[in-house]
Amino acid sequence: MARDRREGLEIKVVNPTAAAAMGNASAETSRTRRQQQQRASFAEFRPFKLWFPWLVPAIVVANIALFAISMFINNCPKNSPNCSARFLGRFAFQPMKENPLLGPSSLTLEKMGALDVSMVVHKHQVWRLFTCIWLHAGVFHVLANMLSLIFIGIRLEQEFGFVRIGLLYMISGFGGSLLSSLYNRAGISVGASGALFGLLGAMLSELLTNWTIYANKFAALLTLIFIIAINLAVGILPHVDNFAHLGGFTSGFLLGFVFLIRPQYGYFNQRNNPRGYAPPSAKSKHKPYQYVLWITSLILLIAGYTVGLVVLLGGTDLNKYCSWCHYLSCIPTSLWSCKSQNVYCESSQIGQQMNLTCIANGRTEMYNLSYDNQSRIQQLCSQLCR
Repeated sequence: MARDRREGLEIKVVNPTAAAAMGNASAETSRTRRQQQQRASFAEFRPFKLWFPWLVPAIVVANIALFAISMFINNCPKNSPNCSARFLGRFAFQPMKENPLLGPSSLTLEKMGALDVSMVVHKHQVWRLFTCIWLHAGVFHVLANMLSLIFIGIRLEQEFGFVRIGLLYMISGFGGSLLSSLYNRAGISVGASGALFGLLGAMLSELLTNWTIYANKFAALLTLIFIIAINLAVGILPHVDNFAHLGGFTSGFLLGFVFLIRPQYGYFNQRNNPRGYAPPSAKSKHKPYQYVLWITSLILLIAGYTVGLVVLLGGTDLNKYCSWCHYLSCIPTSLWSCKSQNVYCESSQIGQQMNLTCIANGRTEMYNLSYDNQSRIQQLCSQLCR
């Protein structure tokens, strides 16, 4: 830099290389600032905070603990000489012919709260519609359901919190039990499958109601539909309660519109506007179609559960009015049959002991407790004739 004293002017000599470097640094600083602002804006665009998932792991632990308790109460070596894995002692499994899933007897599960329609209808034990989703028929059953719950439930709880997912899990499980009891009136039913299908249904409705904020919409939709279709297809196998799956999925699908609704992008984007800036048109928190789905789903849920309970407690068998509904539960193929074989036993009771003899194979067993319920005696007979 030099100064010309005659003219009073200041002359600056600038190095072109240094100027270019300063310009690049300024551009880089501006670019970094914009990226930081974008990241901050993206961080603010989170309808719900990221929750720490503790409820889903707690449900998994509770289900495993209840299965262990059911095995302890079952005490197979005391009641049967043909237990599987007898080295486990009191925790040994029922014979494979009786329970191929490696678990307790149906009588133990019924004692702990399994879904028995006759007990719900005649003794008004509606609580069984809830307790049955915490019980499992065997090791394979509980492992399959709990692994699925971890895979599906952890992400949902992180996004929506334990209150919403907890309610969704329990109400969907109740819906699965309700539909199952309306169509499957023989035997007992246990398992968390209805609640798990409720989570799958809620994932689908969450994607639909929050459609505008997803980037790869159709890819996510097709992937989810594919997963749901495979799981529902498993229900056509024999001894799988597909009505519980369908009831849980339908309940979860409707509950997703109620519990998992998200604000639209424009609502959060306008919150980042400078103070004093008035946007041309303010965005509402939710879109009109989201409100319509919310109200419609809530009405359908309340009406469906009310009608279902009335029909169930009234003792009406819906299979009389739906000749094709049994195909939703089992589809016969060359590999298996869906027809249930009737079994007959002779019984005699002396005091607190009851003797059953299977007419088909001649097997005889003595039971220590008396059974005043015909469905319980039929269950014992079915086990004896296997």
